[in-house]
Amino acid sequence: MKLNRRAFIGATAAASMSAPYVLAGGHGRPKVVVVGGGAGGATVARYLAKDSKGEIDVTLVEPTRTYYTCFFSNLYIGGFRTMDSIGHSYGTLAAEYGINVVHDWAVGIDRDTKTVTLAGGSKLSYDRLVLSPGIDFVDGAIPGWDINAQNAMPHAYKAGSQTELLKRQIESMPQGGTFAMIAPPNPYRCPPGPYERVSMVAHKLKVENPTAKILIIDPKEKFSKQGLFEEGWNKHYSGMIERIGPDFGGDKVEVDAGAMTVSIDGAVEKVDVCNVIPAMKAGRICDMAGITEGNWAPVTGHTMQSRIDENIHVLGDSTNQGDMPKSGFSANSQAKVAAMAIRGALLGSKVFPAKFSNTCWSLIDTDDGIKVGATYQATDEKIAKVDGFVSQTGEDAALRKTTYDESVGWYAGITSDMFG
Repeated sequence: MKLNRRAFIGATAAASMSAPYVLAGGHGRPKVVVVGGGAGGATVARYLAKDSKGEIDVTLVEPTRTYYTCFFSNLYIGGFRTMDSIGHSYGTLAAEYGINVVHDWAVGIDRDTKTVTLAGGSKLSYDRLVLSPGIDFVDGAIPGWDINAQNAMPHAYKAGSQTELLKRQIESMPQGGTFAMIAPPNPYRCPPGPYERVSMVAHKLKVENPTAKILIIDPKEKFSKQGLFEEGWNKHYSGMIERIGPDFGGDKVEVDAGAMTVSIDGAVEKVDVCNVIPAMKAGRICDMAGITEGNWAPVTGHTMQSRIDENIHVLGDSTNQGDMPKSGFSANSQAKVAAMAIRGALLGSKVFPAKFSNTCWSLIDTDDGIKVGATYQATDEKIAKVDGFVSQTGEDAALRKTTYDESVGWYAGITSDMFG
């Protein structure tokens, strides 16, 4: 019988679930190295350490000592959250769960020797490797912009200093000035969703700079929750927001960070703040590991294993997995499936069919929250959507406030699930 790569990965994954993993040399605890300490990485590290009761040696590699969540970072820009409220440490994971937290960059992966090389020069060996590095940007996606221009034209798509910078730039805009956003093509990380960000910028400007204008240059014909956002913008920020789609040159944009100009299909606009969100790709370490096809890392939804290397699991934004959006909720959901699969492979514990869920909340204005979500299941082809839900236009204020309050409760719950 001939086995193509997909059938091979499925067959070997099934076999690895059926009996405990045998360590090379036959002794010691199996080792799992997790690269990336966000919604996927922190969650999988915690669940592996917690549920294996110390039988798996878990190392988490994350360069930052304080992790700032992309989800709710837009609310910091809008003035609804403080920066401290979206920052989280790894102390509990180390102290209470026994996870070896290493604050360093992973700069190389040798799949043959199963080692991860760190920027500091040390190497970590693994029996299973989990990559959850988030996103990087496609080089040359926006002519005139590269990572060297991020201080002049911030992306604020990796929460922390970039988020603070963008907020300060908005606060320093002249009265009646122009805030421009270059929105990303699909697929993109969300949150921090571009259109919630527009809402939060508008909320801030409405109070501090009410004659300012917001210009969205968008390569997409349509976007998620578009009717809900446009209804909210008309209600709360009438006349402030203009969106230019591909029909009017939104897909033909260039920038000049020195001159602070945006060229839209040849027409040059002077702007005061420019939030550039380029096209995205899997975190660079996935390329270094040689597990990407195109811009993303293909995985099987049954176990979140790479379709190129069965000893590597990939989570969250970096994956090409099917129907799930690139969100923190998705990464957290995928992490639990991966943790269960890894424990089954290494310890022989029970593995149940993979199921997933996601909800994405957005805030349009004070207490005006909306959401979209779905449940999913793994098939041999992909993670497939089973059913879904979305807020409706015309909902009353009480329901919208309930939706926002629900998101606040979710934030407390997911960060506890990630960091303990």
